[in-house]
Amino acid sequence: MAIHFTKKIPIPAEIKRQYPLSPALAEKKAERDASIRKVFTGEDDRFIVIIGPCSADFSESVLDYVHRLKKLQNKVGDRLILIPRIYTNKPRTTGMGYKGMLHQPDPEQKPDLTAGIIAIRKLHIQVIEETGLTAADEMLYPENYRYLDDILSYVAIGARSVEDQQHRMTVSGMDVPAGMKNPTSGDLSVMFNSVQAAQSQHNFLYRGWDVTTDGNDLAHVILRGAVNKHGNSIPNYHYEDLMLLLEMYGKRGLLNPAAIIDTNHSNSGKKHMEQIRICNEVLHSRNYNPELRDLVKGLMIESYIVGGSQKIGEGQHVYGQSITDPCLGWEDSENLVYTIYKNVRPIA
Repeated sequence: MAIHFTKKIPIPAEIKRQYPLSPALAEKKAERDASIRKVFTGEDDRFIVIIGPCSADFSESVLDYVHRLKKLQNKVGDRLILIPRIYTNKPRTTGMGYKGMLHQPDPEQKPDLTAGIIAIRKLHIQVIEETGLTAADEMLYPENYRYLDDILSYVAIGARSVEDQQHRMTVSGMDVPAGMKNPTSGDLSVMFNSVQAAQSQHNFLYRGWDVTTDGNDLAHVILRGAVNKHGNSIPNYHYEDLMLLLEMYGKRGLLNPAAIIDTNHSNSGKKHMEQIRICNEVLHSRNYNPELRDLVKGLMIESYIVGGSQKIGEGQHVYGQSITDPCLGWEDSENLVYTIYKNVRPIA
């Protein structure tokens, strides 16, 4: 056989028993979830900012970053809800390279999936415990979601996963907002099909069980740009793109129409400093058109302590700098959050 079964991984219930979310932290999460839900249903006109490293790498620097974010949240909380981006699974275009904390809790050591599952759960719990903030993560592997389903307040489905049946149906069983990205081809109909599937009820096989789901009324779209056949980035955050999105939502009859704009990836061509300009343009479009103000609920920004990126495994690493895609540094990130705060106008 080409598949070699190395060792049995503890099931989610076992991991949760060993590393439980306390009742006090569960209450904090429920409060955060309720606030975030109201933004997506239109009951709260605050703006969502999902911000953090391209991928979580070292727990110490991730915690440092979220503590900084907490101080910022205290200053902008009347208009913004900051959701730390703690992505512990890293999709790889070719399947090679660092695959995230789930695979390598220490990026400079060999993969250890059991240790990785424990490390990511402990990190997410520690973030809630120390800052009161609950995080966003990407669901790269649907069967792993149960290890974190009691902890996350936002889930993203990536451009390469959004067409997958199992991803869509697993999202239909979530009770938190789930953003479905447009595929790398840029086909918005694929993204909308995914949202429609995620908002519907399903019966399917999941982790060895016959399960049914209620449908997730908070499933929504994320625009992240596209790539053409020549490998060139095609942004989709401009005013005309947002108006097309509004039109397509109008034809679908989906619940709680909402969009998050990813300011990096193919929207920026992975030029991380472009995120600042893209945020400003999206906010201008949103302020110009009240319909877009209702639709565009937030921004997704890649940010860390030190700007840019570095390669790992080549000697001393820079504390708080991305080991995957380049990110904004903290000073630029802080200034950008204040700019967003000033430009988010309450709905009259």
